[in-house]
Amino acid sequence: MATAICTTAATLYYNQPLLPSMGESFGLSDDHRGLIPSASQLGYATAILLISPLGDSLSRRDLISYLSVLLTMALMAVWIAPNFGVLLAACFVVGLGANITQQLIPLGASLSSPENRGRTMGTLMTGLTIGILISRTISGSIAEYFGWRSVFLFAALLAALFGILLRIYLPTNKPKVSLPYLALIGSMFGLLQRHKLLRESALTGALWFAAFNALWATLAIHVTGEPMNYGVQQAGLFGLVGLAGIFGAKLAGRLVDSIGPVRIITVALSLVASAFLVLLSWGDSIAGLIVGVILLDLGVFGAQIPNQVRVFSIDPDAQSRMNAVYMLGYYIAAAMGSALGVKVMSHAGWHGVAIFGLTLAVVALLHHLLRNRKGAQRTDTLAAD
Repeated sequence: MATAICTTAATLYYNQPLLPSMGESFGLSDDHRGLIPSASQLGYATAILLISPLGDSLSRRDLISYLSVLLTMALMAVWIAPNFGVLLAACFVVGLGANITQQLIPLGASLSSPENRGRTMGTLMTGLTIGILISRTISGSIAEYFGWRSVFLFAALLAALFGILLRIYLPTNKPKVSLPYLALIGSMFGLLQRHKLLRESALTGALWFAAFNALWATLAIHVTGEPMNYGVQQAGLFGLVGLAGIFGAKLAGRLVDSIGPVRIITVALSLVASAFLVLLSWGDSIAGLIVGVILLDLGVFGAQIPNQVRVFSIDPDAQSRMNAVYMLGYYIAAAMGSALGVKVMSHAGWHGVAIFGLTLAVVALLHHLLRNRKGAQRTDTLAAD
């Protein structure tokens, strides 16, 4: 399941280091290039709203099979896209198909006992972390030798392969909810209104993920331009640097069951803010970029595990919908962060992007601290409000 999450999540991020090449192919301005990653992330957010809740009322194994077919076809459409309009539409549908990850993560949570949920989530989120980060290195390397379109043919073949494997090996689950579709979708807003902890986790996660995507959507533009002038492959290699996020995810997964989510999230968000300070001060040097990316990915993925663990602890019978509410905000923020990051880059340069990310990180940290000012144990022990 972790490997399938890895390969599926990667499909959302293959385009980021390819933006200069894709923009050149279609004659795009900087503002229009930013729409490419935003289209994938908006598709993902739409699927979280309209498809993720079905995991509580349908067999996740069947749902994942349908999504695998959709994802494979969408990636093929990106591969052969004749114009920018078709490309954007195909990228949006890639986001829909990538909802596979948001079916597998709640399934893993439902199959684990409460005392082992943190460790299980750590394993699954390690797959997600690797997929998000190694995707940039893979796409940059393939594009360097075979062109950017070949990246999406490769991704389509992987999606088809894992669709078959998941169909064969996933266990079947019995849905715990029998609500009609519209009532199921509507119930998510009731969950958001009813659970303060869900609202807190969703907003905090949205802020840090917007900052994360603003950085990664502009990094390739930054390093392929003056004064660095790196190639697409070299830009993609920053994904290897970002693999430091694996250690953040694994460590957070091991510690969350023993010391609680609040303390881990506080430390992780401090790392995110520190990352943007480094990128603001030394982001024009290779050493500064490496240190900044390491700190950013350690913080983001270190915070993600405890944040999702406490979301899954609220209502065991509504885990898909809880996850849908949380991740909806997460990926709407990702789309906005990508688009705004590229726009800020075009008007204020790299330092503007660093200030933008730092502002989001500081707001996330302050919100988290204020919501938990009565003590870490308050939210660590709550299953629901």
